[in-house]
Amino acid sequence: MIKTDIMVGLTYSGRDIKRAICQALPVNEDEIKSCEIIKKALKLSEKNKGYALTVHIELSPEREAGLLKMRKKVKPAEDYTLTLPEYKKALPPVIVGAGPAGLLCALTLAEAGACPIVLERGEQVEKRAKTVSRFMSGGELSEDTNIQFGEGGAGAFSDGKLKVGSMDKYKRKVLTSFVEAGAPEEILYTVGAHLGTDRLPKIVASVREKIISLGGKFIYKAKFCDYKENQSSVIAFYEKDGKRQSVEAEGIILAAGHSARDTMELLYSKGLPMEPKGFGIGARIEHKREYINKLVYGDSAIADTVGTASYSLVTHLKGGRSVYSFCMCPGGEVVAAASECGGIVTNGMSEYSRMADNSNAAILVSLTPADFGSPHPLAGFELQRRIERAAYSVSGSFAAPAIGLSDFMKRVEPKNLPLAPSYKRGVTAAALEACLPEKITDSMRAGISDFDDWMPGFNAEQSILTAPETRTTSPVKIIRDSLYRSPICPRLYLIGEGAGYAGGIVSAATDGVRCAESILLV
Repeated sequence: MIKTDIMVGLTYSGRDIKRAICQALPVNEDEIKSCEIIKKALKLSEKNKGYALTVHIELSPEREAGLLKMRKKVKPAEDYTLTLPEYKKALPPVIVGAGPAGLLCALTLAEAGACPIVLERGEQVEKRAKTVSRFMSGGELSEDTNIQFGEGGAGAFSDGKLKVGSMDKYKRKVLTSFVEAGAPEEILYTVGAHLGTDRLPKIVASVREKIISLGGKFIYKAKFCDYKENQSSVIAFYEKDGKRQSVEAEGIILAAGHSARDTMELLYSKGLPMEPKGFGIGARIEHKREYINKLVYGDSAIADTVGTASYSLVTHLKGGRSVYSFCMCPGGEVVAAASECGGIVTNGMSEYSRMADNSNAAILVSLTPADFGSPHPLAGFELQRRIERAAYSVSGSFAAPAIGLSDFMKRVEPKNLPLAPSYKRGVTAAALEACLPEKITDSMRAGISDFDDWMPGFNAEQSILTAPETRTTSPVKIIRDSLYRSPICPRLYLIGEGAGYAGGIVSAATDGVRCAESILLV
């Protein structure tokens, strides 16, 4: 097998791909035994509108050897196979958290015969979806089952974006597992692929059922509360139904997620070394979906062929701060993502079709530990809390502070909102300074001005900001060694976004697979 790069149109067939290969390489169509797309990226320039494809091609061994001598247009095809040994330890591993990191770690271990036990503080994803829906419709907040907590993790209520970057065997394992669980095969190669909030619950449930079929076990509404290391095992303690329970394990894999503040406080009290980590804070910006289509595509009709438009923007301000778009949700909605009573958190999500009226993204300002107000390792959590509680105090409810973008940029009192917000808990017209520090709002204004220079029309009067967006990633990193273990507790493994080692579905899931590999190989 060899690989090469080609271009095809916005609509293409298998025959078009073969023709493009023959235009790029000195081969005939009848020589091509098989062809597999391994990467597809949309390209929209004035001269060329289409898809850039990287393909694996099978020819005769002689033809492949001859083409490889050309070097400029072909390379050997990569092998993304992940091969792991059987699990041979006496006790099963316990995994805390059923987000992307925990689920893929559990799946990988289950496939090796480990029969993992997964502790999840929230509900299984089917029940969780109903609990979240009730809160979004005005019901009470459950502090253990919400957009942050529950089977599937925070990623289950997002656009389900899959940021892959350079492919390797670990990422291929993650994507293949999703496809086997019901995700479309296109996620294996499409740059910017997404799963959609409406499809994610079934995918998560399918992964869970496979783990169970291989001997794994899930315990829901089980809040991890302590651990005790012995000479040959470790005890995981958890609270369920008002009782403290325990399970003996070979090791505990902690995949608690970026909002598990109480878990991080527990680990700090146990003496685990950790350090504060920079992250971003800001607000959600909303434009009309069709407006963003026109800004990005020029001819908004292209969206009918290639899908709703997305964007990714970043600028670096004088003084060192960055402002950037994050978790862009084309044709989606701004959601109430709180996990603590008395605090407002916003996030974004999209269904697979991405056809809701508005498109939204977080506009974030980068913060460093120097901005947290304290050198304490957990100071970032306190900064988040202060902002979230200040936002709640504006209305005394989960109605989020919101302002028209024009009013925000002009620093005037908010008037009637120029766009119907998608945030279902309701909004309260307010200056964002009511909850966000001025160093953040001033940086946001400078960043949005830059974005408008690069994407003229981004700073549109018919757009709004809803605040605050605080749970972008973990503000702490828990120190681990090269085998994913705590240096003071070798039977405690630290993985995923909550531990400070990932930033999204794919990176968190990949971290889980790598940790499983480490456990199996040692």
